[in-house]
Amino acid sequence: MENNTNMYSPLSLAFLGDAVYGLLVRERLLLQANRPAGRLHTLSTALVNAAAQAKAAKSLLPELSEEELAVYKRGRNAHPGHTPKNQSEGDYHSATGLEALFGWLYLNGDMTRLRTLFDRIWQNGAENGESNGEAK
Repeated sequence: MENNTNMYSPLSLAFLGDAVYGLLVRERLLLQANRPAGRLHTLSTALVNAAAQAKAAKSLLPELSEEELAVYKRGRNAHPGHTPKNQSEGDYHSATGLEALFGWLYLNGDMTRLRTLFDRIWQNGAENGESNGEAK
């Protein structure tokens, strides 16, 4: 089944990308060390939230292709109609852009690029002590 991934709304791409990003974080945390499920959940929620994803997006921007940047901007500029409690509007929009990009890459079947970008995010976080298994 062929998809024209550009026909999906940025919020639909973000819906999928949220799940993809969350799965990548959970996979990395699980493979990193054998921890109790409650600890895995705590670490995951520290890494999968608007503030953390906005920081991740900012670190990736210089590495994105023109097409990837356009998808990110479509997601960032989308109007979801709400901002979750305890999240800044700017962080939420940036996180939505990152999720749209991850959803778009997933639908395009570009798992190599998806993992490359995720690895870059993880490395950038590890330098700040955030993805070394002891997320803030």
